[in-house]
Amino acid sequence: MASARGGTGSAGLAAVLVRGRRENAQGGAGPGMKLGRAALGLLLLAASVVQAVEPISLGLALAGVLTGYIYPRLYCLFAECCGQKRSLSREALQKDLDNKLFGQHLAKKIILNAVFGFINNPKPKKPLTLSLHGWTGTGKNFVSKIIAENIYEGGLNSDYVHLFVATLHFPHASNITLYKDQLQLWIRGNVSACARSIFIFDEMDKMHAGLIDAIKPFLDYYDLVDGVSYQKAIFIFLSNAGAERITDVALDFWRSGKQREDIKLKDIEHALSVSVFNNRNSGFWHSSLIDRNLIDYFVPFLPLEYKHLKMCIRVEMQSRGYETNEDIVSRVAEEMTFFPKEERVFSDKGCKTVFTKLDYYYDD
Repeated sequence: MASARGGTGSAGLAAVLVRGRRENAQGGAGPGMKLGRAALGLLLLAASVVQAVEPISLGLALAGVLTGYIYPRLYCLFAECCGQKRSLSREALQKDLDNKLFGQHLAKKIILNAVFGFINNPKPKKPLTLSLHGWTGTGKNFVSKIIAENIYEGGLNSDYVHLFVATLHFPHASNITLYKDQLQLWIRGNVSACARSIFIFDEMDKMHAGLIDAIKPFLDYYDLVDGVSYQKAIFIFLSNAGAERITDVALDFWRSGKQREDIKLKDIEHALSVSVFNNRNSGFWHSSLIDRNLIDYFVPFLPLEYKHLKMCIRVEMQSRGYETNEDIVSRVAEEMTFFPKEERVFSDKGCKTVFTKLDYYYDD
């Protein structure tokens, strides 16, 4: 509970308002801001009843209070602020997932419940950590984009959403010690500026083993680490590792005549986490993040079938303002390659290249 230590009157009130503003920067209006509103009301009330007041002193006090109270709100009307987006809407998030993500019933359910539950928990015990696994083109990057857009107006372009690409930001194994130090400093600095920061790590399967363990203290069940709380942050890991195991399960269901929608998380999650943990080519190889159960959800992205490619193509047509042409939809989908070689069930590139193939039919 914030209090007006260090004096009474305008000085003490200013202290309360400053604390309130700081708490707001950490993800929402806290008790200090609530006290600031109450103190502001009391000051205005006192101004109307006190008979003998120096006009200049009162004017300066009011100006200071109003500046400290109103300026942050005016500023956030024209620039992005931490946690400025309206409360996360479960319906809006579900609509985005339903309309933009295809063939991923497991991912949809996990993401919807995990993200909505976490954002609406005022006192989470630890950051939310999601590890998304599957072949290229199945929707992993797209889901991270949807999450970012539903939390911040700027989406992936927000100052509070941070993307790391393993081959770009951590290319040399000889520099792993330097990368660890830089990664810790970067995360600490950004969470200090905004508690509701989002960190996305792409190409985890190409990250040097041991590097990601540098962020373990930030993902653990600590209230504070060196005076900073990481409990409201979100960490998302994207990887192709484990895709073979996911495909094995999906193919077994298909060969047994079962619907892919009958696949449950329990059919994949444990085997997926073990596969990733023991994969020498994965950034999670023997990682303490898995060993200490700091990954909240291993989210499997199933390989996409022919019908899912057609869904992707239709959505892309609509986004370009074209009328849906089912003949073109079928022709583009049929140009894709599928596996296994005999059954030809799953697209080997998912929806990743259907958009460029569509250009061929609209080259005018």
